Amino acid sequence: MQEPWWKTTVVYQVYPRSFQDSNGDGIGDLRGIIQRLDYLQTLGIGAIWLSPVYKSPNDDNGYDISDYQDIMDEFGTMSDMDELIGEAYKRNIRIVIDLVVNHTSDEHAWFIESRKGKDNPYRDYYIWRDPVDGEAPNDLRSIFSGSAWQYDEHSGQYYLHLFSKKQPDLNWENPKVHHEVWDMMNFWLEKGVGGFRMDVIDLIGKIPDEKVTGNGPKLHEYLQQMNKATFGRYDVMTVGETWGATPDIAKLYSDPKRQELSMVFQFEHISLDQQEGKDKWDLKPLSIPELKLVLSKWQTALGNEGWNSLFWNNHDLPRIVSRWGNDKEYRTQSAKMFAILLHMMKGTPYIYQGEEIGMTNCPITDINEVNDIESINMYHERLANGYSKEEIINSINAKGRDNARTPMQWDRSGQAGFSTATPWLHVNPNYPSINVADNLADPNSIFHCYRRLIELRKQNPIVVYGDYELVDDVPEQVFLYLRKHEDQVWAVAANIGAERMLVQLPAFGKSADVIVSNYSRAEVDFSNLELQPYEAFAVKLI
Repeated sequence: MQEPWWKTTVVYQVYPRSFQDSNGDGIGDLRGIIQRLDYLQTLGIGAIWLSPVYKSPNDDNGYDISDYQDIMDEFGTMSDMDELIGEAYKRNIRIVIDLVVNHTSDEHAWFIESRKGKDNPYRDYYIWRDPVDGEAPNDLRSIFSGSAWQYDEHSGQYYLHLFSKKQPDLNWENPKVHHEVWDMMNFWLEKGVGGFRMDVIDLIGKIPDEKVTGNGPKLHEYLQQMNKATFGRYDVMTVGETWGATPDIAKLYSDPKRQELSMVFQFEHISLDQQEGKDKWDLKPLSIPELKLVLSKWQTALGNEGWNSLFWNNHDLPRIVSRWGNDKEYRTQSAKMFAILLHMMKGTPYIYQGEEIGMTNCPITDINEVNDIESINMYHERLANGYSKEEIINSINAKGRDNARTPMQWDRSGQAGFSTATPWLHVNPNYPSINVADNLADPNSIFHCYRRLIELRKQNPIVVYGDYELVDDVPEQVFLYLRKHEDQVWAVAANIGAERMLVQLPAFGKSADVIVSNYSRAEVDFSNLELQPYEAFAVKLI
């Protein structure tokens, strides 16, 4: 049986609003993405994950959809979308679209009807409940702060919204909702999309009356029905966003025998810098031994019953080079180090726009500079709870979603070459020194390191299929692992810190065959190896 294409490809996430503006309105658009396809082809990626471009009032930057089968005016038209799919395909790049079916916008036609009254045929497309003792049905909280229940004066009932009150949750216990979603998915599959990234898909099996949100009992039944009715008949990739997944849960989603999804995004490694039992804003220092254990667990636990996604960044996360790397004196070295460490692992790697040139977080000093609804809601809630403004701004600068959403830095011209107008969100002021043009011109740039890593995955089965083994006998801040396939063994080492580190592994011997590295290194002698700050490399041992 032929292996799926998505096992050997690398996916690039485009956040359309911030990628490239083609018409001078300060907002990225579909034609802007088309203009930059040659750049992405040069990088070597095989798929673009496109954040939502559907019709939307933009309460949550497009994740609140008012029409699944139309395009947001500021992004372009359906013919632009068709052209993007076709032009990308000519370059052997598939367009994977964001599927947001846990909730819609409150301006979607279904909810407008649903809101009209208890007897409306669309009422049960959403989750409505009577008040309990004149209050919300229970104490379920929204992920965007406050109650997850919104009172509707007109009908005297509450509706559920696990996110913004303008994002009412669909009722997946209603089979009519399934058929509406299947029809919409087949509409896009017929257009030739390369698959779906499924937004918070682990929430569709919720039982709100029992306060169960993630991993509800019918979740996998729904996904198997979805597979059978839609993408199971196409050669596409599907990846689910599953914040609460363990390896055992991930196998349920991604074991090919179960006919659900290709893979899931799990976030265990990303949550290592938040305090136990607290939310993402309550920070703690990253423990590198914990990072090694978590990534190694996911590399080995899925076996052949599942498939890993590999990522550091996305539109919801801060820039890894700023969060866990060093975005000052060792920015280039630490950006390459994180790339080498991840891309030599087993799974499908994802690159978030700008990651391949080492874009950094963009700190702010006042809440007026923030666009992101999650950060704004958290700011006001914590201010009311007695947190200082300084504490809250520090949390936003560390983990706020706007860090990833500042416009793509293309060159040194005004607005970083993103737009001829003032952009919808501020450009990071470091664009004159961090941009695509300079990266392309420098053979030792972060971009060319990513390009090399993508080539290695295409050319070497050991990167795709090799077994993984963590090497423990090294200093705490050194991450060293082996990949083994047939008669080959590769060693991958990364020093996650600014201190030089000594590694002594005489049994590994010498290796002159350096495959990829972020320092100029002709050979590696494991019997007496000094790793430079943030140094990383892969070498052939056999």
